Amino acid sequence: MERLSLDAFTKYTFLSGLACAPEDGTPAFLCAKADTGENGYLRDLWVLKDRDAPLRLTGDGKTGAFLWDSADTLLFTSSRSEEGKKKREAGEERTDFYRISLHGGEAEEAFSVPLSVTPLEKVREGVYLLQADWDMRYSKAYTLSGKAKEALLAEKKEDYHVLDELPFYFNGQGFINKRRTALFLYHENSGSLTRITPETFAAGSARLDESREKILYTGESYATKRKNKQGIFVYDIAAGKSRSLLPARTYEIYDAFWQGEQILFLGTDQKRYGSNENAQFYQLNPETGAVSLFAPFEDAVGSSVGSDCRLGDGSSWKMADGRLYFIATIRNASHIYCLDGSGVLTPVLEREGSVDCLDIWNGQLYFVGMQDMKLQELYTCSLRQKELVPLTGFNRGILENVYVAIPEKLSFVNDGVDLDGWVLKPRVFDPKKSYPGILDIHGGPKTVYGEVFYHEMQFWANEGYFVFFCNPRGGDGRGNEFADLRGKYGSIDYDDIMAFCDEVQTKYPQLDKKRLAVTGGSYGGFMTNWIIGHTDRFAAAASQRSIANWIGFGFTSDIGDDFAKDQMGLGKKGNVWNSMEKLWLHSPLQYLDRCTTPTLFIHSDEDYRCPLSEGYQMYAALQQLGVETRMCVFRGENHELSRSGKPLHRIRRLKEITAWFDSHL
Repeated sequence: MERLSLDAFTKYTFLSGLACAPEDGTPAFLCAKADTGENGYLRDLWVLKDRDAPLRLTGDGKTGAFLWDSADTLLFTSSRSEEGKKKREAGEERTDFYRISLHGGEAEEAFSVPLSVTPLEKVREGVYLLQADWDMRYSKAYTLSGKAKEALLAEKKEDYHVLDELPFYFNGQGFINKRRTALFLYHENSGSLTRITPETFAAGSARLDESREKILYTGESYATKRKNKQGIFVYDIAAGKSRSLLPARTYEIYDAFWQGEQILFLGTDQKRYGSNENAQFYQLNPETGAVSLFAPFEDAVGSSVGSDCRLGDGSSWKMADGRLYFIATIRNASHIYCLDGSGVLTPVLEREGSVDCLDIWNGQLYFVGMQDMKLQELYTCSLRQKELVPLTGFNRGILENVYVAIPEKLSFVNDGVDLDGWVLKPRVFDPKKSYPGILDIHGGPKTVYGEVFYHEMQFWANEGYFVFFCNPRGGDGRGNEFADLRGKYGSIDYDDIMAFCDEVQTKYPQLDKKRLAVTGGSYGGFMTNWIIGHTDRFAAAASQRSIANWIGFGFTSDIGDDFAKDQMGLGKKGNVWNSMEKLWLHSPLQYLDRCTTPTLFIHSDEDYRCPLSEGYQMYAALQQLGVETRMCVFRGENHELSRSGKPLHRIRRLKEITAWFDSHL
């Protein structure tokens, strides 16, 4: 068995954006691969026609979003146009669209839209529903000409930011002050745009009704502070007018669907468990505005099974034949459920692994997922027979002769709660020898570890480490009460993780207790910071994109004040000024004077979720205290460095962590 190399992920293929043709169910999807030469990723459009070998339709790696334009034609965005590139470099907004046939031939230019847009749906021939990244200051440039346009574009290039909103930046999007997601109709024949949503409106989901005459959409308007509580609206295309069905500011709404004479929506009022409360299925009467709970569901909708082997996303639910099919995280895996028109929930697919995006066509389920400890592939099964069939083998050969550690499940009980963890044995394991070990803590906290391929963990196992990880309280997959960590950060979760470490050391005596390391990112970074201030059982630590100080976090994070108040359990009237002691109590920075653990800090300068200042505080404190420390800051990266960062940065990140552990263990 060969070793898995540190940079093996650059050879993986990442699948996303699955969408079946409405006429015959042909699956189309995006495939991405790392390009270390350009230090980015190449994305191309593929289809699977008649279950033959997958067919690549584009080959320049510059494909963006797509939709089905006809039974045998796809419409997609691309950055290949030199003219479009020049206009964007000049400060103008532009999205170029192309059409390509399944029967072969080159893609043909279709049209260009003078905004930064994503195609959502085809309304009718030549008319498309688009979502735009609308800048209230500069996106109107396309309506101007001459000196007025030149002046506006010149102002756009000035190198400063004016802030008068919250949030003013957002992870992965940069500064978003005065930016909104807007809905438009584009008319190809005339090249005209019809605006659907108001200037200050931030749109969420949008979908056509069956007659393709109305658009159901969600979102909220705000002047200075976003509330993240959306309303539901319907736009009459012929009349050119919107009507409010459900006012904003009551529910956080994930999506809304047409359901006969009623509206089905997925959302939460956050009254029971705060901002991390799982969404429920509600029914809305569009005539009266009455809302009723349609189908109670305490588990998490969508997949929160972590991995560093995905790139891009896709749909987590699909309405088909009056039934809603959706992904749900149950325990440590993502399953597929069906919600019928009477409110009955039925499991469709239940197995270990993850389902990353799905589509349904004519009783057939298609999904991109990670199954049986393999990398992503496209799968299908009949909704009746449920026999899983892999349709692609993009990643089949990559792991064939490489050691893949199979997760050994270790269930245990702490504080009366049954919990799950796993252990990866080192390559060429000898039960008579001792080995160093790495505890890896997931982010979230409302995510889960599961039995899926995780590159960094597999690499460390190949390098001779035990790697162990668990799902403590506060995580997903076990309902609202299990996930409720408000006001408890660093208490029950810390106890669960330490109890897990004890269990691992008992069951695996080959694990050298003097050569243990701990790492994690985001919430896992918070826990790493917490651990080094509360125990000296680890010989080294690597804290990634972490939280140090809840007092400052509430003012600098893109989820800021609302998240900090909620997760610290401050209640409606709580704030920094009347809850300083509570916020400081749960801040790892408070306990650093107890730390003796050599600690590496990994952070990105455009991480607006757990801002760079959090890492700086931890690093500077340990330097002042004389504890061995090192910090590596990645320029131009954000909170997603380990999952979708530039390939060379991902390689350097993993080298930094591994070298730190090697030198101390």
